[in-house]
Parts: sequence; C-alpha cells; structure tokens
Amino acid sequence: MADSEPQTDDGKSPWRFQPRWIPWILAIGFVIFTLGISYGLHHIFDSFFESREYAEYRPTFVGISFGAQTIFYFAVSLAILGTGYFFYRRTDNWFRGGAERRSGQGRERAKELSEGLRMRTLMRDPAAGLMHSLIYVGFIVLFIGTVILEINGLAPTDLKFLHGSVYLAYSLILEVAGLALIAGLAWAVWRRYISRVYRVRVKSKLDDILMLAILGWIAVSGFLVESFRIAWQGFPDYEAYSFVGFGIGKIWAWGGPGASPWVDNAHDVFWWLHFAGFVAFLVILPTTKMRHMITSPMNMYLSPRERPKGAMRPLPNLMEAEIETIGSNLVSEFTWKQIFDTDACTVCGRCTSVCPANNTGKPLDPREIVLKIGEVATQSYGLPEDGSAIDDPEERLHEALTPPVAMDRGIEVTTASVLERIRPEEVWSCVTCRACDEICPVDIEIVDKILDIRRYLSLMESDFPAELGNAYRSMENAGNPWGLGQHERAAWAEQLDFEIPVIGENTDGDHEYLWWVGCAGSFDDRNVKVTRAIAKLLHAAGVDFAILGPNEMCTGDPARRSGNEYVFQMLAMQNIETFEEAGVKKIITQCPHCFNTLANEYPQLGGNYEVVHHTELLESLIDEGRLTVRSDVEATVTYHDSCYLGRHNDIFAAPRRILGKIGGVDVVEMPRNGTNSFCCGAGGARMWMEERTGKKIQIERTEEAVRTGADTIATACPFCFIMLDDGVNETGNTDTHDVKDVAVILAEAIERPTARQSG
Repeated sequence: MADSEPQTDDGKSPWRFQPRWIPWILAIGFVIFTLGISYGLHHIFDSFFESREYAEYRPTFVGISFGAQTIFYFAVSLAILGTGYFFYRRTDNWFRGGAERRSGQGRERAKELSEGLRMRTLMRDPAAGLMHSLIYVGFIVLFIGTVILEINGLAPTDLKFLHGSVYLAYSLILEVAGLALIAGLAWAVWRRYISRVYRVRVKSKLDDILMLAILGWIAVSGFLVESFRIAWQGFPDYEAYSFVGFGIGKIWAWGGPGASPWVDNAHDVFWWLHFAGFVAFLVILPTTKMRHMITSPMNMYLSPRERPKGAMRPLPNLMEAEIETIGSNLVSEFTWKQIFDTDACTVCGRCTSVCPANNTGKPLDPREIVLKIGEVATQSYGLPEDGSAIDDPEERLHEALTPPVAMDRGIEVTTASVLERIRPEEVWSCVTCRACDEICPVDIEIVDKILDIRRYLSLMESDFPAELGNAYRSMENAGNPWGLGQHERAAWAEQLDFEIPVIGENTDGDHEYLWWVGCAGSFDDRNVKVTRAIAKLLHAAGVDFAILGPNEMCTGDPARRSGNEYVFQMLAMQNIETFEEAGVKKIITQCPHCFNTLANEYPQLGGNYEVVHHTELLESLIDEGRLTVRSDVEATVTYHDSCYLGRHNDIFAAPRRILGKIGGVDVVEMPRNGTNSFCCGAGGARMWMEERTGKKIQIERTEEAVRTGADTIATACPFCFIMLDDGVNETGNTDTHDVKDVAVILAEAIERPTARQSG
C-alpha cells in the first residue's frame, strides 16, 4: 500500500528516480565501458584475432606493457568513480532547492544547447570568445581523438579504420587541435596575468592557475609522448603528418641511433606523467570551476522556461494561501535551478561590466550575488536547513562542498542564510534592467534571485529603504505611488478639444481598446503632455478606445519589483475585476512597466489580455495610412531604449521605425543601444528611492546621449522621460537639448509643418 511505502527525509520514495543519481549512473556506465569493454575486449581481440600489418597505422598502446595497461584501466575507472561521487554531492546540493519546471520546449532547448556548444554566446566578446573557443575546441577534439583511438583498438582486425589516409588526416587534425589548445591557454594566461583584464583579474584565484597548468600539461605532455614514440619507431614517413611530435622527436634523435634506449625510457615516463595529468583533470573537474565545462552547456539547455522573461516568479494568492515564508533567504527557499546557476557561472564578469549600478559606484555586483549564493549553498551543505547554526562540528550531516570559486581567507559561512553574505544595500541597488541576464554567455538568471531576496526583505523583515514605505502606503491607500486622489486621474483630458470616453462615466465598456494611461501619464506634469499627444494621435486615427479614469489603479509594478507581493496582488486583483466588468480584451499602454505587468504578470492571476505598447500601435497606424506624417521636420534625435520595453519584451524596432518615418529626422544611436542599452536608473522601483551613493545613473546616461550630438533625446517610457529630463537639467543642457516621448515627436510632425526648432 502507498501509505506503507518507505519514505526519505524529503517525503519521497527511496525507490523513485532521483536526479542526484545521474552522476553515479553515468560514472558506473563509463566504468563498465572502460573495464568490461575497453580493457576486456581489447585483450580478447588481441588474443583470438590474427593481427594484420597496415601502412600508416599506429596501435593503441605503443611500447606499453600489459601490466601497465591493466593499471591504466583500473586507475581510470577509480578516477571516474571519484568524479561521479563528487558530482553526486553537488547534484544533491542543487536539489536542496525548491521545485521549478524546466522540461518540455525541446526545440528551444536544443537551440540553446547548440548555441553553447558552438560558443555563439561567448563570441559577443570576440577576444574572450576566440580564446575560449581555442581551448574548448582543442580539448574536445583531442578527447574525441583519444576515444576514436580506443574504439579503433577495440575493433577486430578487419574492422580497424585508423590506417592509410584516414590515419594521416586523423594525425593532422589532432596536431592542429593540440596547438589550438596551447594557444588558447597561453592567451588565457596573457589576459589574466599579464594584460590583466580588470573583470578577470579581480577574481583570479589559485584554482585558475591550477586549471590552466593541468590543461597545459595534458597538451604539452601529449606532444612529448608523441615525439618520443615517433623517435623510438624510427621516424616512419607517414608520421610526418604529426608534425609537432615529429619535429620535437628530431631533437631526441640528435645523438643518432644510440639514443633509442633513452628515448624508450623517456616515452614510458612521460606516458605515465601524461596519464597523471588526465587523472588530475578528472579530480578538478567537479571540485573547481572547471565544472563549468559541463554545467554551463547544461544551464543553457535548461534556460528556456514557460514564464516570459519579463515576469517574476509567480506566488500563490497571498489573500488565501497560508505561507510561512515569502521570498528567498535560506538555500532551500531558492529553486534548484537557481542553485544550479551558481555552479554554471564562469566568473567572466560580463554581468558586472554592464551593470548600471556597479558602473556608477553602487554596492551591487551581479557576479558577486551569484557567487555569494553559491558560497552559502556549498558551505551550508550538511547544516540545518532552517538557517540555525550548530555548536559542534560533529553535528554536521555532510562535509561542505568546494565553493563556486575559492573564497577569500577569513570568510566563513555558518548558516544556510544567504543574507549572511549578501547585504541588503546590494539588493536594493538593482534597477532590474536585465543587462546582466542578457549578456551572460551561459544564461544565468541573476535578476530573479535579487527580486526573490527583495521579497523576503520587504515582507518578512520589513527591511527596505524608508522612501518605499511612502510608496507602499500611497499604492495601498490611494491606488497610485504618487499618493494623489483618484478623482484627478482624467484631469489631463480637460484641455483637449474633444471628449475622452471614460468607462463608467460617459461610455460603457464596448470599445476595441482600453487605453491604460498609467500613474505617470495621469499625475506627472511632464508626462501629461505625452498623454495628450497620444490622445490626439488616437483620435486623429479614429481608434476606438476608452479609459478607466478614476477606476484605474496602479498595476502594482513598483510594489512587486520592490518585493511587496501583497500590495501587488491587491492592486492586480482589483484591476482584473474591473477589466472583467468592463469586458476588456485589448489594452494600449504608454508605460513599458505597465505593459510588462499587464502582458506578462497578470496572467499569473488569471488576467489574460492582448496588450500593445503605444509605439507599436502608432507604427501600425502610420503603415495603415491612418496617420499622415509631414516630411519637413528638422531634428537630430537619439533614442533611449527603455529596459522594460527592450530587454524585458524585445520591442526595439517600433519606436525607431516611427522616427524613421518622419522626414527630416536624423536618428543617431548612442554607443549603448538595443540589447546593450544603459538603464535610466528608474527600474526595479528605484523611481521611488533616493540615489545617494556614487554617480547618478541618469546622469551617466544623459551624458552619453548628449555626446551623440543629437538635440532631442527620444523616449518611450514615462520613467525614462522623467529621469533623462532631470539629467538634462542637472547637466546644464536645458537650452540645447530636449527630452520627448516618441509620441510627442510624432504628434508635432503631424500637427504643424516643423515639429521641432533646434534650441
């Protein structure tokens, strides 16, 4: 009976398949192949099949005795079992985390895995990408070549294939692969220890020297063993294709034929040393960051998910569910995938190099967030999962694992709480721009981890910046973070010369679109001008729309991005109920944050709508001929990509195409644009927090925009508009530069002959 079935500590049947078994299964499989097939069949075929002499051919073990071969196979088997054991422990640690579905979507997973195996993502940084490609391809080709040699040695005489032209090509390819590996390793040493690339240098550890040395020794000793073998064989002509070994071998033969005994002994010695290098590699593979050779491609395979990339992890309905903990602090409160991420990290520092907070002197370092979570996860392996400390080391259930990267001396982890290593000010510095996630070559999801920690800090510890308290109260009591009365929501429409349909006041809900004006578009004086421009464009194009007016509440984005899931769900459920009453199917937004929340996060609570950003709709209206754009505009414009429109939702082209359709507008790009764009500093609820540390992010971005020579900075987000407009004022460029929403630029191009006069 099911209730009498034995259970493990986590409540699962001990006989049900567990992912932590996979390393053992693979290790045992390799051992069976090594001992049962490679060792056994090799000697069976040698004993029972007549050997045949081939031209251009090399046996598997040249000059290696039967006893030495036996030691080789058993030693390899033991090393593989050791590797399996160490990976078993790491896998067991990954699954301390909670459940997260990462199955299905086979086509997307195959594509991501292919991208990783082909080094496509690494090539975003050509220098680092080429360096890694030389190491990776060189090593893999040499490994495959060794396997091919073993398979050829196993085959009966009539089925052997490494002879003649095949062997010549095989030899040439392995020589090139060996040189590629050495070149890549030399380049890596140059980057890390001589040219000292900053983001690489600051995390250089003893592990890095060890890994480079072992890989280098495998490559160099392989050439040396080859050279001694060729010299011992008397330099057969066909071995000239092994040109490196052949050339080095000529050095050993300098003393003439009498050197042969010395060469034979040297071959045996270096063969064992080469083998020792391989065993050392198997040892460091699971115990150092060398493991990323396996975990990084696997992480890319696991990266596709059902949840849109702009959506946070869903939580149950907090109004109904009983939940002890909200957010993540303990290792067990993260998902298994989030813990696996930490072992997939290559420590390349690309995430840090593009982080707006880090670039402007804030305490956040995305790479450190990943590594610190990994440090706590590995060092707390065997400690109580409830976050309590132990007094006696004997109480520890398991020995700690090696961290993702060697930890600095003096750092100690005593509990399973990540807040033992991560400071709240690091977490609150994040602008959730996703630049780190986007640039990561192995698809590590950093923003999710930060937001889950924010949830814990906000709701479980009430540890958040004081300014957020005002925003929380305003959203909860007034329905918007500005704290203004809802009756003022539609006040912007009073200055228009046509009536705006307001559901529940002067119209019912029977309209094609609900126009979601948003809090900034309703209450911020600068963005009210954008709202009026959009209203005029929609009216001119004959779009059938209505607004909610005082019934429109904040979407809850600032609350959710700052960790207050309770306020978010309260606002979201009210809005969803309003939508249902009004029969809403399609929504226009002018705020990318509203767009992202309505399109990607409301479905988690049952609200499914067709959501379009105003730039997408305006572009289609121009294409359909419903808006006619003048061609006598004179302006030089640079467009700033909103993070929540761009990286979160992949809308990059629509705003640019609108600007491109306005004749006379010259569009110039900032150096950081598109997926590489730089945040304005308002995302992740930072709009409602003071920026007291380092340089203001908005100043950094404004200065970049000014340097383009453009006289107009175009935006498609009310938060970006506010931040960049403040940036223009603070940098003293008010007289020479304007900040305008794309809709305003378009409306001016339609309303009057010259949409903008310089200055």
